[in-house]
Amino acid sequence: MGSHVSKQVEKRKAISTERKVLVDLEGSSGETYPGSDYRPSDRKNWMAGLKPEKLHINQVVWPGTHDSATNKIGIPMITRPFAQCQSLSIYRQLCVGTRVLDVRVQEDRRICHGILTTYSVDVVIQDLKKFLSETQSEIVILEIRTEFGHDDPPEFDKYLEEQLGEYLIHQDDNVFGKTIAELLPKRVICVWKPRKSPAPKHGSPLWSAGYLKDNWIDTDLPSTKFENNMKHLSEQPPVSSRKFFYRVENTVTPQADNPIVCVKPVTNRIHGYARLFIAQCFSKGCADKLQIFSTDFIDEDFVEACVGLTQARVEGKA
Repeated sequence: MGSHVSKQVEKRKAISTERKVLVDLEGSSGETYPGSDYRPSDRKNWMAGLKPEKLHINQVVWPGTHDSATNKIGIPMITRPFAQCQSLSIYRQLCVGTRVLDVRVQEDRRICHGILTTYSVDVVIQDLKKFLSETQSEIVILEIRTEFGHDDPPEFDKYLEEQLGEYLIHQDDNVFGKTIAELLPKRVICVWKPRKSPAPKHGSPLWSAGYLKDNWIDTDLPSTKFENNMKHLSEQPPVSSRKFFYRVENTVTPQADNPIVCVKPVTNRIHGYARLFIAQCFSKGCADKLQIFSTDFIDEDFVEACVGLTQARVEGKA
């Protein structure tokens, strides 16, 4: 019992120390970078606001959500706090400016996060199609994967193609060098990551797992995650030569050895440092490698942080 308490005391000290590291870094270096003062007049149509004929796919800093479809997961006030990573519906996330969705499914096509489940993937598709019908020039990356420990939904690739066929941008390396305007009226890059089913092939309506990469660091320590995110990002090719999407996740996650296992208070340890991370990318010389930037509980400021850097790239300022 005594050793357990001692471990928890040390853990709390480590978290406090790591928070201070980020606070001190923010105080010494600031959050200013090219485009940091830009605010889109319409977040729902922010890509259109940057002019589709000028905005290239590989210039976009894509605001993404982690575990996107968890706004209604589990039982309210009982199990939901342990698995909820977003409070907004898929439709509201898209309207606020999210352009990368991370969706986990199990064999019956229900959304899940670990052992907890929520609505059918049909709800995600309906929300996405509603958003697409209300906009004209917004491109969305939809990543759907079979959750760890679950089997693939039967014939799920056919389901996605039937539901999104008219919007799907087919798997093609040339997409990365094209402008938004050159891809329209197609609007969705759908990355399907099954566990056992065959992966989508080159030229198919769906994209395979190798086109969306990341380095997941599973920790509840904010400075550790921040520094590891920077390290792995610095090892990537620049977006101008990359033929895949690379994601950095501005999140920390609850750990089994810590009594705080609800997502929100844990992820809040890093949530407010998104602009600091972008500013540090410039300081460390890897701003040209930042591409997908994802978060829990996405908000307007996070979107604007990403859109601002995108605008600076379009204007040749970054």
